[in-house]
Amino acid sequence: MIAPTMFRVIAATALTCSILGAAAVGAEFHGFDPATYDGTMLSAAQLKAMVADAEKKTPPKDGKTYTFGFANLQRDIAFGILTEKGIQANADAAGIKLVVADNRLDGPTGLTNAQSFIRQHVDFVIEFQTDVNFGPKISAAFKDAGIKVIAIDIPMPDTTFFGVNNPRSGFMTGSYLGAAAIHQFGKDKVLSGYFVDGALPQSGVIPALRTRGQLAGFNAEVPNFPADHILQIDTKNTLQESYSQMSNVLGRIPHGVPIMVTAINDQSAIGMLRAVKSAGRADDLIVVGSGADESQALASEEKLVASTGSFPERYGNYIIPMALDELAGNAVPPAAFVHHVMVSKANICKYNPQFPCKGKDAFTYVFPQAAFEKYLAELRSDSTLSGYTALFPNN
Repeated sequence: MIAPTMFRVIAATALTCSILGAAAVGAEFHGFDPATYDGTMLSAAQLKAMVADAEKKTPPKDGKTYTFGFANLQRDIAFGILTEKGIQANADAAGIKLVVADNRLDGPTGLTNAQSFIRQHVDFVIEFQTDVNFGPKISAAFKDAGIKVIAIDIPMPDTTFFGVNNPRSGFMTGSYLGAAAIHQFGKDKVLSGYFVDGALPQSGVIPALRTRGQLAGFNAEVPNFPADHILQIDTKNTLQESYSQMSNVLGRIPHGVPIMVTAINDQSAIGMLRAVKSAGRADDLIVVGSGADESQALASEEKLVASTGSFPERYGNYIIPMALDELAGNAVPPAAFVHHVMVSKANICKYNPQFPCKGKDAFTYVFPQAAFEKYLAELRSDSTLSGYTALFPNN
């Protein structure tokens, strides 16, 4: 397990950003302050001014232009594609050369890519890798090379963390699923159903807080749900594995009862959805995703009723300014998190204009704030999470 005291923590919001905790926040940097930033892309002039200031403190290694390395989680999945486009757009506007590698959801590949970045003498690295067991090796290699790193979503030692507010996003996903299931099936029938969660154990404690929050949020809406009706599968972060594992557990679920599904991300949720439909049990199914990056599926798939938005397309709007802020020698805020909202067919056009909004939501969702605060208190009292509380929101 990664020692939590080794983390330097930072994250950012996709729509609005709020600094949480008592630590001091650095001064505004050319119009960029994560405490008040709205998530829109800065102008090229602002980004280039940031580069000029950063170069005074940390000159480019080649004496000419900054080169950043970006190791993507996987380049052919929606979340990775959207994240990369946003980072590339900001790098281009700033005049930064971006070298991109594909970690392919694989720890050894991530380490190989890290070693390649070091050989290329990059000035900064943005690391998006899924294997918690390889995080220390990767971060140690960069530390030895004197390269600063921002780690996306999966924390690594001695790096800056950027990513999802896992406790809140998970709780939001699960509570929405519970409320939507009650609306669709009725509470008595929901209590006879099965809750199936697609997890990702390989990514460690912090992402696991997302799936843990999904169950806690579901239980907040559906108290007294039978524990033996809760199933969890290992998605391996892929649609194919999610499909296979969901197909395996369907035999444990009686016909005619609700099958309530969520997962670590949209891709896994969609794989689980397809498995249930292939088994001819779509009438019993309801799914809520996580990420809202699979917009086509969300807009068109009836059984995918909503997804918790993380807005990876805006990640670059924060990551590149943050990296330059660090290279300029400025203080960075200790903790800020992605601001999540529920994205449904009724409001998808607000977040992705490519898809029209359709109809109205079937029910009015209200985030159960009081139950969430109680859940946060439980997390903080959990001795196995001691030292990780910097990655928890205050409320």
